[in-house]
Amino acid sequence: MGAKREAGEWAGIVRRYGERNGLTYEPVGGINPKDAPVALCVGGSNRLTGQLVEGFWGSCCDADEVEAGGLFGKATLPTALLAKAHMPDLAEVIPAFNVESVEGHEHVTRRFARRVEFESIEFNRRFTATVPSEYDPVKLRELFSPGFLAWATTMTGEVDFGINDRQLWFLWHLRERSEGELKAALENAGQLFRRLQGEMDESGLHTYPPGPWHAGLAEFPKD
Repeated sequence: MGAKREAGEWAGIVRRYGERNGLTYEPVGGINPKDAPVALCVGGSNRLTGQLVEGFWGSCCDADEVEAGGLFGKATLPTALLAKAHMPDLAEVIPAFNVESVEGHEHVTRRFARRVEFESIEFNRRFTATVPSEYDPVKLRELFSPGFLAWATTMTGEVDFGINDRQLWFLWHLRERSEGELKAALENAGQLFRRLQGEMDESGLHTYPPGPWHAGLAEFPKD
């Protein structure tokens, strides 16, 4: 299959998923109007925005794109899917962190980052977790309960996630460009969102109810 045809088929898969689930599809994601909430996945190809799966509002788009095809049939194809949601409540607990899968690539700890080790040997084997050097790693250890750590190791494939700029991000490395893979990526992103909210609820921390504000479609409810 030519690269252009493959890119077109993938765009069709994402667009049709959006149509069936009441999502906004854009070939390239733009910014929100002035005075509106900040948009997610700005500039991302094949952006979907809305309730991506039940209980998870946000945006997703192509990621880690590569150029493929010959001289007269070149196209850009994604090798991963990025999902994002606004989570200022989570950012109040730990402003930034990265959890990166060791699988599939040689991991290099980010400069000026502090490695965070957990009590779960399997989680430490599967992932490398870091926080910026100015943040206390204890906050992240306290956020991830044994139940969360056990669940994270059940996700199949290569995944990365974290929080940055008050946004939760989830990167799913595509094993194939198919509807089943798109659904798997969004379902796992939704589970991550719900479980992190559950971790905060159990700790007695403030959380916002799931809604369009997480997708940049409305202002967050007033406290």
